[in-house]
Amino acid sequence: MERDEATLIARSQQGDVEAFGELVALYERQVYTIAYRFMGNPEDASDLAQEAFVRAFRAVKSFRGEASFKTWLYHIIANVCRDELRKRKKQVVVSLDAPIMTDDGFITREQDDWSLAPERVYESIELQETIQKLLNQLTPEYRQVLVLREIQGFTYEEIAQILACSLGTVKSRINRARKAMRDLIAANKELFQSTSRLVE
Repeated sequence: MERDEATLIARSQQGDVEAFGELVALYERQVYTIAYRFMGNPEDASDLAQEAFVRAFRAVKSFRGEASFKTWLYHIIANVCRDELRKRKKQVVVSLDAPIMTDDGFITREQDDWSLAPERVYESIELQETIQKLLNQLTPEYRQVLVLREIQGFTYEEIAQILACSLGTVKSRINRARKAMRDLIAANKELFQSTSRLVE
């Protein structure tokens, strides 16, 4: 932990709102990004990121430095998003530039040039809806580990800390989530035949 960050945390634990505001400034982009990947739209991401920081400020006195402050904060935003998804019992909206999982794993999808012919734009919208339908069939727990591992790039150990579960649980959950997504894609291959926006 950097000295300046440690000082800000210590001050925040004493109720210093200004110090906590500086911590927010350090991490707001990363927290927002995770929320956006979970929820799929900027409005929800902004609201849930704000909620996560409120929870973090209320709980900062309990931070003991056993994990990094970043990991502790990511644990909070992951829980906030998971709770919201469970409460709504609905799934995320997939952005057009979100990665797609194939039999070989996740690959990047190009964002469309909106100056393209209308039929190409329609294909991408259709692809977005298709991926969303498949993701809608995954549990929030599966989506959570896929976002953290395949999109955010966290290690298994970091994910275990963020989700407060064992390393073995993380590995098995990721394996099951990947298999579930592969099975869904294999069972719906015809839905992808009209699209060709995947990067080789």
